[in-house]
Amino acid sequence: MPPADIGGTTVSATSSVVTLNINGEKHTLPVDHRTTLLDALRERLDLTGTKKGCDQGQCGACTVLVDGRRTVACLQLAVAAEDREITTIEGVAGPDGELHPVQEAFVELDGYQCGYCTPGQICSAIAVIEEHAAGWPSAATGDVRPAAQPQPLTPEEIRERMSGNLCRCGAYVSIVQAVAHAAAHSADDAKETVA
Repeated sequence: MPPADIGGTTVSATSSVVTLNINGEKHTLPVDHRTTLLDALRERLDLTGTKKGCDQGQCGACTVLVDGRRTVACLQLAVAAEDREITTIEGVAGPDGELHPVQEAFVELDGYQCGYCTPGQICSAIAVIEEHAAGWPSAATGDVRPAAQPQPLTPEEIRERMSGNLCRCGAYVSIVQAVAHAAAHSADDAKETVA
């Protein structure tokens, strides 16, 4: 198939023009079909908060949220993320710059060291709290029967659910405390909203 000119951009059989909805803003750009979401974010859109660690889906430094679910951006193709809601660390804070409760907890409880893994840790922690609140079990969940009462978000649960995110500095104790703290505040906020 010969290359085509679409809006001044040459597109071939190995590239496409995609629209990525990132942090509530649409970005239209040509990408090679092999371009990962991570490379599109960092190299094409200058959203460098998402870090490239292992580039093999093992460290979690590149974790972002796609339609609210955690995704390692180094394994997600940009073309497969078209028209999906993508949230990077740059889009986690509120519209007026107020920190997300998970970000606040990481700052308050020293859930970071060098900070390289922190964006992925925070995105993953946000998803962990939402997954737990929705009743999704993990490998550490004691009773997974549908009739079982909601299980508490224990340190063991947090460690299991966050196990895809590595921290070379070893800030794990503080990260677990930060996730537990943010989860408790999220639960309190949910109770206040219902009341």
